[in-house]
Amino acid sequence: MNGKGARATMPGPQCHEPLSPASPAPHRWWQTGRARVGAVATVPLVGLLNDWLGGLMLLVTLVLLWRRNPWPKAGRVVATVVATALFGAVLPDPAGAPVRAAGAADAKPATRPSFFPSPSRATAEATMPTVPDFTGDSLDVAFPRSRKRGFTVTYHDASDQKREVTARSLWKVCFQEPGGSPEEPTVDFAVVRRAEPCPQGEGNSVPWPVMPEVVWMTWRTAVPKVVSVGVPENRVHAEAAYSNDVLPADGEYDSWRVCGQDPAKGEPVTDEVRLVTLLLSSPGNGCPAPDRGRDAYLPDRDDDGDPDYLDPYPGDRNRTRLFPDGLPNGSGGSGGGWSVCRHTRWC
Repeated sequence: MNGKGARATMPGPQCHEPLSPASPAPHRWWQTGRARVGAVATVPLVGLLNDWLGGLMLLVTLVLLWRRNPWPKAGRVVATVVATALFGAVLPDPAGAPVRAAGAADAKPATRPSFFPSPSRATAEATMPTVPDFTGDSLDVAFPRSRKRGFTVTYHDASDQKREVTARSLWKVCFQEPGGSPEEPTVDFAVVRRAEPCPQGEGNSVPWPVMPEVVWMTWRTAVPKVVSVGVPENRVHAEAAYSNDVLPADGEYDSWRVCGQDPAKGEPVTDEVRLVTLLLSSPGNGCPAPDRGRDAYLPDRDDDGDPDYLDPYPGDRNRTRLFPDGLPNGSGGSGGGWSVCRHTRWC
């Protein structure tokens, strides 16, 4: 600028290399390339320990490879194929495929537990429907429920009597035998009458309870022994052993002795035996002679029907426990009253 020939120069535009946009730095450690490669390598290691965990690790790896991954698409595809192939390489052989070692003729299949279903040929046992256990249930319950599950139902008498089974509500299941095929399953019920105990095995006799010996026991002792063989307590009945004796109120003859029993010792107590009868006598009287049966009578001196040990008026035939003021003999002495005859309760 100080000389004429000085040439003013202006600073020209300077050349710079084009700026490339910087890749955003990952915000989390698992978004780094190293973490993604490590996840791929971890898939077979976890799969060797457990199939289920290996599959879970494969899913996590696929998410890392495809979610917010700056890798080229081709690189992500290759990494996905590698991870899947590594996991498939460590899966166990399908069930039933033999694993043969070198030089071994026969080897057992791999038994490492697998949580992933492997393709295998379905067996009949695996596809057979199951029938619930109806043992002890009414046949009227077992029959329709089995039919609803697709079973063809048959039934027969489980005892050695080979009875015809009618009225399903009167029978109960003792044994059941499923069969048939997956397409046509069947079940056969072996049954007895509902009041009967089940036999020990199919075709055996019904094991009815056997009457124990309770003669000369007290009522309090005899009843539990009868109940212990399977007889319900409400089927044990008490009666007086002597025809002219009278039992006291319920619970007041606990100390009375058993003089006879029906059924007898050793006889089965079947469903046809409605009551087990025990004949009782008060402690002071003892039992009648066995040959007298139910026709035995206690001493009755005034012959008024009351045994002497209960009669408050043992010498007066006109007064009894029921009529302490005397027997009725009509209205005002007129006819039509009680007839007077010997050997009756009222004479």
